[in-house]
Amino acid sequence: MSFDWKQLLREVEAAKWVEWTTLGVRFVLILLVAWGLLFVVKAGITRIGTRLQAKAATRGERKRVETLMRVFKYVANIVIMLMGVLAALNTIGISIAPMLAAAGVVGIAVGFGAQSLVKDYFTGIVLLIENQIRVGDVVCLDNRTGNVEEVTLRYVRLRDAEGNVHFVPNGQITAVTNMSMGFSYAIIDVSVDYKEDVQKVIGLMDGIGKDMLSEEPWKSQLMDEFLVMGVQTLADSAVVIRCRFKTVGGEQWAIRREYFRRVKDAFDREKVEIPYPQMVMHKAMD
Repeated sequence: MSFDWKQLLREVEAAKWVEWTTLGVRFVLILLVAWGLLFVVKAGITRIGTRLQAKAATRGERKRVETLMRVFKYVANIVIMLMGVLAALNTIGISIAPMLAAAGVVGIAVGFGAQSLVKDYFTGIVLLIENQIRVGDVVCLDNRTGNVEEVTLRYVRLRDAEGNVHFVPNGQITAVTNMSMGFSYAIIDVSVDYKEDVQKVIGLMDGIGKDMLSEEPWKSQLMDEFLVMGVQTLADSAVVIRCRFKTVGGEQWAIRREYFRRVKDAFDREKVEIPYPQMVMHKAMD
């Protein structure tokens, strides 16, 4: 009776296919479990963040919670998926210990060339802990001004008034000018002709400011009494009168535009002249 080598090879190949299929299924299942865990963690972060935002007393606190939610989700994406991939590789017989050791050696070598990246992450952590920047703030970073759309551990994404998007690495941020944290001042200078009655103009300006304090939607954007500070300077062609609103953070520009519109209407109605540059020429006598 002869031995059937072909049958044996078929059985060995079948056993390998079964083993490979089992390993493949395990690999996919672990990745699916990691993805499911990530989904649950992100949903939990969203739920906790929503509750904290509902309890927040101010808009600034709500913006900070939103910023932290984005960062925590970003970290969860990296940590959970990395752990899932490593665990999946381990199930199919790829030892992760040599990979981690090699990664450590490579990391040391790369670290010397990635100091700026480390600085970005360190500065990002400091920015979040100290609550210097939040999503929705209007800030000036590295000579770029815009609305904060995203804050990560590596960069801050700004969109300026023209719609341009700027990515500012955290390590390059040396100073933060936040123009919408807590409250803001809308400083407004109004110029009138020298022949105008200053007290009359101050009265008109004061009346416009008080009207805005009592009318929606401006009333909800203002935080304090309106103040006409008086004559700011005597310019070449105008008397400059300064006034000031205390506004909710980030609303100073809308308040300024509305106030100027009302000033123009009131001055037209009361025949108050807004000056323009003038030049007096004298004809030399022969």
